[in-house]
Amino acid sequence: MLYRAQDAAGTSRLGYAESTDGIHFTRRPEPVLSPEAEYEKDGGVEDPRLQKFGDTYYLTYTGYNKKDAQLCLATSHDLMHWDRKGVLLPAYKGNWNKAWTKSGAIVPEKIDGKYWMYWLGTAADKTDQMGISYSTDLLHWTEATETPVLPRRSGKFDSRVVEPGPPPILTQSGIVLIYNGADDQLVYRTGLAVFDRKDPRKLLSRTDEPIFVPEKEWERVGQVPNVVFVEGMVRAGKRWLFYYGGADKYVGLAEAPAAETLQ
Repeated sequence: MLYRAQDAAGTSRLGYAESTDGIHFTRRPEPVLSPEAEYEKDGGVEDPRLQKFGDTYYLTYTGYNKKDAQLCLATSHDLMHWDRKGVLLPAYKGNWNKAWTKSGAIVPEKIDGKYWMYWLGTAADKTDQMGISYSTDLLHWTEATETPVLPRRSGKFDSRVVEPGPPPILTQSGIVLIYNGADDQLVYRTGLAVFDRKDPRKLLSRTDEPIFVPEKEWERVGQVPNVVFVEGMVRAGKRWLFYYGGADKYVGLAEAPAAETLQ
C-alpha cells in the first residue's frame, strides 16, 4: 500500500506498507516519496493512484506547493524507488478546468490505441469536476472533452466535488469507476459511474445515491470532518477491498461482494 501522511507542519509524504491478508499492514519507517521538486515544496505529495503496465508502476499524485496543486507522475519498478516525470496536467491551462488539477485515475488497458485517464479539475464556478485525457506514451496528455466528462449535479451528494477514486476496472458492462463526491456542505460520499468500453468519454450510468457514506465516529470527526474518500481497490477472491481515508486522519478498509457486473 502507498498512503499519504502529514508531518506536524502539514507537509505530505507518501509511505509504504505491506500486508499478507490485505487487512493488517506493516509500515516502512521512512517515506518512499517526499517533496523535492518546486511544484511539491512545503505542501507535499498527495492523492496517490497506482497503475501498472508491463514491469513499471505508474504513480499519479498531486504536487502541492501551498499555492498550486497539479497532477504529476512518477514511475517505479519496486514501489519504493521513484523517478519523477513532472507535471502531467498544469494548473490553469485546461479546456474547462480553470485552476488546480488532481487525482489521476488511469484506465488499465489501451482503448482505440490510447491510454486514458480520468482526473479532477476546478471549473470557472469553483466547483471540482471530472475530466478525461488521452495519451500515447503516458507522459504527454491531451484533454479529450471541452466540458467535464462527469459533471457535478445540483442537489445531489456530488453537487460540489466529483473526483476520481481508484483506477477504473474494465468489465463486460463498461469502464467502472468508483468516485468521490461532496455536497455543498463538503460531506464526502462515494459514487459509481460506468463509461463506454469503446469510448471512455461516453457516460453510460452513474448512481443517484451514494454507495458508501461516513458513519463511524472516526469518519465523521477528524482533520476534515464527514469524509470517506476511496483511493485504493483490490480484488480478493469473491470480494472487493476498498481502502479509503476517514476524516483525513485515518486509513480505513471496507469490503463488498464481487458482483457479476464487476467481475
